[in-house]
Amino acid sequence: MRPLSDELILAVDLGTSGPKVALVTSRGEVLDWEFEHVPLYLLPGGGAEQDANEWWTAIGKAMYRLLQRNAQSKSGIAALCCTSQWSGTVAIDASAQPLARAIIWMDARGAPYVRRITAGGIALQGYSILKLLYWVRLTGGAPSQSGKDSIAHILYLRHRAPELFHQAHKFLEPKDFLNLRFTGEYAASFDSIGLHWITDNRNLDQVKYSPRLLGYAGLDETRLPPLKRSIDILGEIRPVVADEFGLPRGVKVIVGSPDMQSAAIGSGAVEDGQAHLYIGTSSWLCCHTPKLKTDILHNIGTIPSAIPNRYLVLNEQECAGACLDYYLRQVLYPEELGGLEKIPEVYYQRANQQAGAAPAGSGRVIFAPWLYGERTPVDDHLARGAFFNLSLRTSQAHLTRAVFEGVAYNTRWLLTFVEKFVQRRLEQINFVGGGAQSDLWCQIHADVLQRTIHKMHQPILVNARGAAFIASVGMGWLTFADVPACVPVERTFIPQTEHVERYEQLYREFIRFYERNRAGYARLNRLVPRRADRKGRQHG
Repeated sequence: MRPLSDELILAVDLGTSGPKVALVTSRGEVLDWEFEHVPLYLLPGGGAEQDANEWWTAIGKAMYRLLQRNAQSKSGIAALCCTSQWSGTVAIDASAQPLARAIIWMDARGAPYVRRITAGGIALQGYSILKLLYWVRLTGGAPSQSGKDSIAHILYLRHRAPELFHQAHKFLEPKDFLNLRFTGEYAASFDSIGLHWITDNRNLDQVKYSPRLLGYAGLDETRLPPLKRSIDILGEIRPVVADEFGLPRGVKVIVGSPDMQSAAIGSGAVEDGQAHLYIGTSSWLCCHTPKLKTDILHNIGTIPSAIPNRYLVLNEQECAGACLDYYLRQVLYPEELGGLEKIPEVYYQRANQQAGAAPAGSGRVIFAPWLYGERTPVDDHLARGAFFNLSLRTSQAHLTRAVFEGVAYNTRWLLTFVEKFVQRRLEQINFVGGGAQSDLWCQIHADVLQRTIHKMHQPILVNARGAAFIASVGMGWLTFADVPACVPVERTFIPQTEHVERYEQLYREFIRFYERNRAGYARLNRLVPRRADRKGRQHG
């Protein structure tokens, strides 16, 4: 490792709830940070949108407060790197202005149109076998039929908002939109473009658009950004933006990565087979691998990592921290939290205390966390959440703990197929994200997964730290091999043997609950009208 200078990195982490802006050293130490909330707009039919201009305004507010407190450090800022929520689409005009609100990763309105482009001939689970084989061979996966991938958003605009679609100059991921605002340069990283499923990822030195896959989607390469590595220097911050935000001119902007890839690096799990578990609004369990591979049956694949010449195992569970937020807002404290954009920390502390007062297993109450459908290990956008096995003896503490445990059962379900995918047992897992701030949740995951859980230092800042590491490598200050030594373990959680048998039984019932109710979810939530026979009786 070469000696480090006094230069600093400004890391921008755009999450679903809003952006964090952090001042980070070259070794990944977060010196200070700020957060600003942005609204989420949920629409009928599975729509989920945010305003890209509100992202930019929120970044400006957070950055202003951060730099006001750290005015003496501004001159040392040499690089800026963005990370963001993934699988979002910002349609912009030729002057780089958004034509409408951004469609984000939760949006499922494109599902019917993805099914059209993936269908044809002899089919497997709704996919044309010939198309599927080509997608898997080139990309390591295929478009999810849930309609929540970026390609589905673009198809939705083409079919449901054709005027906007034809006006669009480019379609950009959220991170790539922010980079455009900072530099004036169009670019996607090899990893951020992944959920468009239109690139040939077999050679990680030369990821490129595939004419045949573009043809499947009916897209023109000119309406998509050029491709670069995550560690490439995109350019310098525009003088007008530097002046607006109070930054020194000449700050280098690194291409950066989406949140999943930056979290993998910020967790310290950069070697092949080293796993990290992230629990934020959604959750995932990932590790790096040298191989391009897919498990289409369980919606697991590999996509380019921010680390050159490495792939990252791709999966996602739709709702994790979102389940706890929903429970706090709608069940425990609806009147107190009804008008608040952000849940104050004290309410999470209350939930932890209440859940900690209940026994392991929550009196055999089980919570299903599929509040917005599921992606992995089942691709089912019609699944929904539930408490089951309630009785007159069920207390509020039982329900609260059941929410924590239900998310962990879902992670255990995912772990089963991730380990089969990478063909190794993931003995130790680095736990990061907002969920890792709860020691109780860390211990529950250790008990349910029957794995050692490492709670990493500053787990809520993992994405910002990962973006800073990407910038450090891009600027030549670090190598990725240096990263693990820069991310300390805050605490280690070992499975408690007295809880293993109880959780094992409840986990098996958790899986059976989904299997028995899957058809019912489809009947209740399928967005098609019921048909009437000649006697007026309803069917469908």
